[in-house]
Amino acid sequence: MNEREPLVAVQHVQKRFGANTAVRDVSFEVFGGEVFGLLGPNGAGKTTTIRLLLDIFKPDAGQVTVLGGPMTQKRADRIGYMPEERGLYPDMRVLDCLVYLGTLKGMRRGEARESARRYLARLDLAEHERLKINALSRGMTQKVQVIAAVLHNPDLLIIDEPFANLDPINSELVRQIILELRQQGKAIIMTSHLMTLVESLCDRIALIHQGEVVLAGTVAEVRRKFARNVLRLSGTGVLDTAVGGVTQIVRHTASDWEIFIEADTEPRAVLARLLAEHDDRFLVDRFEIAMPTLNEIFVQVVRKP
Repeated sequence: MNEREPLVAVQHVQKRFGANTAVRDVSFEVFGGEVFGLLGPNGAGKTTTIRLLLDIFKPDAGQVTVLGGPMTQKRADRIGYMPEERGLYPDMRVLDCLVYLGTLKGMRRGEARESARRYLARLDLAEHERLKINALSRGMTQKVQVIAAVLHNPDLLIIDEPFANLDPINSELVRQIILELRQQGKAIIMTSHLMTLVESLCDRIALIHQGEVVLAGTVAEVRRKFARNVLRLSGTGVLDTAVGGVTQIVRHTASDWEIFIEADTEPRAVLARLLAEHDDRFLVDRFEIAMPTLNEIFVQVVRKP
């Protein structure tokens, strides 16, 4: 159990719009120094949950606590938010827009200008600071939106699909900014459909489906929970199927094998038996449990009737 005070606590929130229940029962906590993945298919209730968290919507039931209490202007100034529907002013010049948005978060103009130029240089946009927003490509606009969200060094960053429209190089630049904020003890809530990036970035996740949290935990815990009873083995020699706990052995290449084991069987015990019974006939180079990807888990949970 985490003894620290969470920077975000969402407790059994519900939100209805007429006859439609957008959020049925959502609870989670987010702590400083972690990236929290808020996942789910389109229409699952993620955006509504974020808007409840930001006090844009009021919950019909449940409670939201942000940065130690209910939302106030001072707390709002400590939050950085990048919505999926981009919030830049298309007719403003890049630098002017960023400075203006920084002042809305309580920054002095000079401070906002210095921070904006530092991030523009970091994201290879310095030479475009005088261009209007509507003259930028989608990828460049995305990077400006990221800068707008982190410009004021927020204690809580909420980013909705931060890697949309970014190539691998720019995705890595944004990823490094997120990791630095985590290292500084900030809390980051991220939504994304790119499960490989979620897997590499997020400490914990919550998967929302039909307005409810259907899966939550650390990435490692979630993957272990859905691990199949399959071992992957690389080595040289010959394996026999007549080993206790083994139901099937499939050879894929000259050195790669998949070993299907009985349910509730300890994988390391199976490996020990394999080695003991094969003695010098098989030399192991690599051994691992076949862990599913977050993408496979996402599809399995969401498609489950």
